[in-house]
Formats: sequence, C-alpha cells, structure tokens
Amino acid sequence: MSSTAAPDSEPPIERLNLVEAICDGLYTEMSQSDDVVVMGEDVGKNGGVFRATNGLYEEFGEERVIDTPLAEAGIVGSAIGLALSGLRPVAEMQFMGFIYPAFDQIVSHAARLRSRSHGQYSVPMVVRAPYGGGIRAPEHHSESKEAFFVHEPGLKVVTPSTPHDAKGLLIASLRDPDPVIFLEPKLIYRAFKEKVPTGSYEIPLSEASIRREGSDISVYTWGAMTRPALIAADNLADERGVDVEVVDLRTLSPLDTETIVESFKKTGRAAVVHEAPKTGGLGAEISSTIQEEALLHQEAPIKRITGFDAPVPLHGVEDYYLPQAVRIQEGILETVEF
Repeated sequence: MSSTAAPDSEPPIERLNLVEAICDGLYTEMSQSDDVVVMGEDVGKNGGVFRATNGLYEEFGEERVIDTPLAEAGIVGSAIGLALSGLRPVAEMQFMGFIYPAFDQIVSHAARLRSRSHGQYSVPMVVRAPYGGGIRAPEHHSESKEAFFVHEPGLKVVTPSTPHDAKGLLIASLRDPDPVIFLEPKLIYRAFKEKVPTGSYEIPLSEASIRREGSDISVYTWGAMTRPALIAADNLADERGVDVEVVDLRTLSPLDTETIVESFKKTGRAAVVHEAPKTGGLGAEISSTIQEEALLHQEAPIKRITGFDAPVPLHGVEDYYLPQAVRIQEGILETVEF
C-alpha cells in the first residue's frame, strides 16, 4: 500500500478506484487490530474474485485471511462464532446472488443475538457482497436485494458510491458493535479514481451526502445509481433549466431521515432511483417517510425510477433494465412538470 507525498498541512493521499479503496480500508484496519480477520471463497491466495483482498494474504497470513469452502452458510456462521469470541470478522460473499444460503444465519442469528441475549452479546462483523448489474454477468450475479436486509431489525446496511466513501464507510462498519451488510456496487469498482486519504478515517453510518444542491426536485439514490442520477441532473440543468438536488443515502439502514425530509421540504418534489425491482423496494419506504413527515410540502406524486419486477435479464437487454441517465431524466421531468 503505497502513499503519495503531500504537504505537511494535508494528510497523505492516494488516487484509488472503489475496489482499491475497499482493499485499503481492510488493510488499514487489519494493520491496526489483530482482531480483524477476512474470510471467504478465494479471498486469500487469489485476492478475491474482484481482487478486493489483493495482497492481504501475503501481508497477514493464512490465519487472518482465510480461504473457505464454497459454503456461504458456513462462512457466515463461522464469522458469527468468531465475532462472539471477540474477533471482528469480515465475511465476503463473491456475489450478492450467492448470499441466499447464508440468509438464515444473517437474519436468524447475527441480527438477533443482541436482542436474544438482552444486550449481553453483540456481533461485530461485516458481510461484504458485490451487488448490482451492468457487468454482463450470468444469472445470480447481478441481484440488488438490499430491501431484504433493510427489513431486518438488528442489521445495518451500507453501500458506497465513491472510493473515498467506500474506505471511510468500511472502516466505520468494521468498528461498529453490530452486524453490517456492506454492499459494493461492482459496476463502479473500477469506473473512476479519486483522492483517498492513506490513513484511518471514518464516515459515520446513517449520514446521507448531498452530492448536488438543487431547488426544484430531490432525487434520492445510492450505490452505482448515484452517477447516472448526477449525469441526469447536469443534463436537465443545461437543457431544461431544472435544478435537481441529488441525495446519496450511503447508509440504507438506518436511514438518514432528517436529510431526506429536509431536502424534500426545500424542493417539494421527489424521485427515488434504485436498480432493485420496484415492488417492495426501498423507494416505497422513502416515499412513505416523506409523506408522513412532510406531506404539506408536497407538490407532486413521488416518482420511483427503478429496475423492473423481473429477474435481471441477460446481456442483450440488461442496459434497458437498469435506470440509465435518460430514463432518470424522463422520470424527473414527469414529476417537475406535474
């Protein structure tokens, strides 16, 4: 992990893409605490299917970077035991679509042990999972099922949209006393680089980020959909004079309700963009929250711009399934012109 020289008044920085920032976050915490261990399929010698753990095996050895059998329930179940024993395990699922065998361990045990033990035990663990479409992957490799985990009390659900946030949110997740589902938008793993501090820093969980200030409509999104939402906002500003505020939620559970509501009170209109299916998606929860907290500010129906209620299709029509900037623009205009 190399550093870029910087003036004494500034922290050292590197230019990293998102997957490199995740690896750097793991390296940073593993260097500071022997309690952090990484486990999963091919995370060791191969450095992970996306190379998110590249170099960690050589640096920390096989007792802290553990190649496991292909058994997601076993990986997460073992991580729960390690967490209860005082360690801070990071369990990697190769793809979100492979997480279903571990679902019982996550929701029946990791999420409930604090409640079940009346606070005597906590489960400080992170389950990392690349998620989402757009990379021309086969079946079970493109799911975006964050709503499954947002629905479960006792879990935190986090998803970054930038390299800087990825490292800071991951470190905060690793230090959290409760289980965190850390969803990594693989579409933007290597899409761009930005400045990332080389040292340790946290981005607090449950704090959204306003990526673009605006006055006409609030657009709520996260993960890989943040970039097309920003592109749509810039296009509408240039072409139609529409001033769009883009709110990147970053933490999906618990939601930053205050930022969501205050943004809506300013604009009076809203759209929610996510690539998960529309029915039962997080867009419905955000819409309901806005209507409960800020109904008298509402000027138009809240628009959900989402994936479709169908399995993620194969290569030929995958781009049509995902909310691209053009479809986001159309949804925003429909709401603004209501």
